[in-house]
Amino acid sequence: MSRRSTPQKKIDERAFPVRVRFAVPERGLGARMDDLHRWLAAEVGSGEYAVHSSSALAMDATGVYLRDVAGAQALLQAFPDLMLADCLDRGIYTSPAHSAAWSGLDIFSVCNLYSMTKGQDAIREIAKAWDDRTGNMPPLSGIFPDYAAPVVWNGEAGRVLSMMRWGMPSPAFALKNKKTDPGVTNVRNTKSPHWRRWLGVQHRCVVPFTSFSEYEKQPGQSPTPVWFALGDDRPLAFFAGIWTSWTSVRKLKEGETTNDLFGFLTTDANREVGAIHPKAMPVILQTAEEIDRWLTAPTEDALEMQRPLPDDSLQLVAKGNREDVA
Repeated sequence: MSRRSTPQKKIDERAFPVRVRFAVPERGLGARMDDLHRWLAAEVGSGEYAVHSSSALAMDATGVYLRDVAGAQALLQAFPDLMLADCLDRGIYTSPAHSAAWSGLDIFSVCNLYSMTKGQDAIREIAKAWDDRTGNMPPLSGIFPDYAAPVVWNGEAGRVLSMMRWGMPSPAFALKNKKTDPGVTNVRNTKSPHWRRWLGVQHRCVVPFTSFSEYEKQPGQSPTPVWFALGDDRPLAFFAGIWTSWTSVRKLKEGETTNDLFGFLTTDANREVGAIHPKAMPVILQTAEEIDRWLTAPTEDALEMQRPLPDDSLQLVAKGNREDVA
């Protein structure tokens, strides 16, 4: 692969603010480089990305520059066998051409990783979901975007516990010139017409969890996952969410599929989360009464629950790992 000139690289750094760096082994990437370029051309599109070599790290690396986080996340999912240049599991970076204060992009958006390690009996009891369609559900110590996870929703005969894919349909503007829609995991602006259609009782849900992660970003260091829970014993709690059944192309290799999709609401961060991620935190429900209100109340009443937990409600329970196995 020929190296681009420095001026072109600077142009690309400005044009493509998101990047992923793959480590290059001693004998090179070989056929995987061809696979990488074919995937980029098919999934991202010509002119919508750039690829550069780099030896700035302790090992040679190939950097893929993209326009948005969704493309970078899809790239990581498509090539799980390639080692990231910093040896992290989620190596998405902003371009150095953009200052740390640049607000046009939130690379590590609020809560794009959580765990659910309690049993189904506990979920059914607290959420009053007696129609369990999840089968034999194992502990899920690391749930990433587009993974299948348990969700409780309002069925015709009562509440249902079933598995759904994490990531609601993206707004139309975000899909311009895109061939796939990996989905939106977190919903903040409930006044948007795109989200308002799913705020009624029939589309509300609760998402069980035992801990969730935010990324700590320090100058000159790779972002580190920090895990929060309601206590060291990871008691069961729920995110306030929405869901829908949707036909789209989530991944090009799957083609068009129809899936049950979910996302959950975010709000201002409380003191504990704000120390790591100042912008936002998930909307968390702790009691059966709060779950009942979110799932059954009129929309205006339910949206009053889009607020942070009180300060000192959460504990930092783990740091540095992509899974919370405790």
